[in-house]
Amino acid sequence: MLRSCAKRLRALGSLRGPLPCERRPALRSFSSKKVVYKDFSIPNPSWSKDIRLLFDEFMKKCEDGSWKCFPSCKYGSIQRTQDFKMFHLDRELTKEDLRTQTRLFTSSFEEGLGFEYVIFCNDVEKRTVCLFQGGPYLEGMPGFLHGGAIATMIDTTLGVSAVIAGGTVMTANLNINFKRPIPLCSVVVINTQLDKVEGRKFFVSGNVQSADEKTLYSEATSLFIKLDPDKSLT
Repeated sequence: MLRSCAKRLRALGSLRGPLPCERRPALRSFSSKKVVYKDFSIPNPSWSKDIRLLFDEFMKKCEDGSWKCFPSCKYGSIQRTQDFKMFHLDRELTKEDLRTQTRLFTSSFEEGLGFEYVIFCNDVEKRTVCLFQGGPYLEGMPGFLHGGAIATMIDTTLGVSAVIAGGTVMTANLNINFKRPIPLCSVVVINTQLDKVEGRKFFVSGNVQSADEKTLYSEATSLFIKLDPDKSLT
């Protein structure tokens, strides 16, 4: 597993000098100057055979409309935050700030080095599935994924379930039981489901399993709160 990680690092050139510049930046339309958000939830050369096979399996499930692939970008949705006031230090963040000075945490690494994932959703079953491959820059104990890295992806996947049901939400509580360490660069499947809704409260649970579903790595429960557009995010 470690040899595989090292091979990917060498292929990306990261062991021979500084990281290359962003290869697939958000593009701008010359006519409207709008940012074109590119979807990164598609296979790239750093994806292993396991995650590619799972991706193909879920894409077939999408053909009848029961499942949908949730898009993944490096930048947050301006439209989603336009109804909320967001402040940074002593001033309010503008739409231009959000376009040029921010980047989603899970999309901050070069391909193959950090968070490689794709999320699928089933609205009828209120289920969300994330196919996740943790890159070599997410190491904790030697040879294993950092607990904070898998917690990030658990929170992200649980959050998508809440977002689909309630719109803009934020994590209020997250409980994770880590049962086994996850080998670095391996592929895991994060399964989540919306359990219940109470007003602005969305309760979601899930687990993390190996690609073959034979190993249970983690279990989690969470509470998300739907944000009030009339209140400022400070």
